[in-house]
Amino acid sequence: MITFAGVTKRYPDGTVAVDRLDLEIPAGRITVLVGPSGCGKTTTLRMINRMVEPSAGTVTVDGRDVREVDPAALRRGIGYVIQQAGLFPHRTIIDNIATVPYLLGWDKKKARARAHELMERVGLDPALARRYPAQLSGGQQQRVGVARALAADPPIMLMDEPFSAVDPIVRAGLQEEFLRLQRDLEKTIVFVTHDIDEAVKLGHRIAVFRVGGALAQYATPAELLERPADDFVTDFLGGERGIRRLRFFQELDAEETAAEAAGAGDAAGEDEGGRTAAAGR
Repeated sequence: MITFAGVTKRYPDGTVAVDRLDLEIPAGRITVLVGPSGCGKTTTLRMINRMVEPSAGTVTVDGRDVREVDPAALRRGIGYVIQQAGLFPHRTIIDNIATVPYLLGWDKKKARARAHELMERVGLDPALARRYPAQLSGGQQQRVGVARALAADPPIMLMDEPFSAVDPIVRAGLQEEFLRLQRDLEKTIVFVTHDIDEAVKLGHRIAVFRVGGALAQYATPAELLERPADDFVTDFLGGERGIRRLRFFQELDAEETAAEAAGAGDAAGEDEGGRTAAAGR
């Protein structure tokens, strides 16, 4: 669990980016930070890995104050994915993905084997391994960024608008791939976006921030769509809130139906296996 307790970030010119934030981010789930420009969501994200230091309050990971951890060591244990991937242009794709394992002292063979494994997991063609970032599409580069963040198997991943720089069709595909990965890996993910539709689609919980860094509402997608906390949240959700709510519950019903069908299929397979085994005896 990641906990913010009374956290404020105030810059020397007096600007308050985050204002007295109290927030508990559950382990193994996706928590989305959303809000308009200037609301402090990226600042909040970066205080987790000490890229930004709070002016007041504490940020803890599994009960330990992050200020007690060396920043470099802290960051090597937290995956970080940014807009437009942030890849090293002079390194091949395989070596970009292996960056953190190299920093952790892994030998080249082991690090590259892990990178190849992750290329497959995020849906990248192995033939791309020896190419350079400039030779890949935007969507492929974002997949490389996700693979790089996963390379050392960190329990926590921070994602700062990772899909915002690609076109809508590619973005939808990346979102689906991301959800599939999370179902398999169950990482603790903090995801920043300005897009409420993306927040509702991806988040287990959503934190809506006001300009000035105050938390307006922290809720599940269903709670947020059904019961906005105030006029600010209602306005941020927009005039299509009812449509979003309907779409959300339709997608939820579809997921539950698919899960039930899969469970029934597994049970049938087990039953058939049992009958086969019994016949064999």
